[in-house]
Amino acid sequence: MLLLLLGIIVLHVTVLVLLFVSTIVSQWLVNGERTADLWQNCSSGNSFHCQASSTNEWLQSVQAMMILSVIFSVLSLFLFFCQLFTLTKGGRFYITGVFQILAGEWG
Repeated sequence: MLLLLLGIIVLHVTVLVLLFVSTIVSQWLVNGERTADLWQNCSSGNSFHCQASSTNEWLQSVQAMMILSVIFSVLSLFLFFCQLFTLTKGGRFYITGVFQILAGEWG
């Protein structure tokens, strides 16, 4: 049982780290002197210049879904620890599972 709980904790932390990295990391697309990511487009010529990413609706929805996914993953990890210490032995982690499913749907 302890090994299962340790595996679940490692899974939660791994998902959270991957979500943070994929949301924050810059330079998803590198093309010569231009780089682009979820938040900004940069170009380096004589000087380094960055501007906000385009205002397309699809890009704004991706940004919102990534942020919601990170929020639900953090809530899921927090609720997991709360339920771990408050539920009786053999209790179910339904709330944690629901938040993890929501994070997976929107990530």
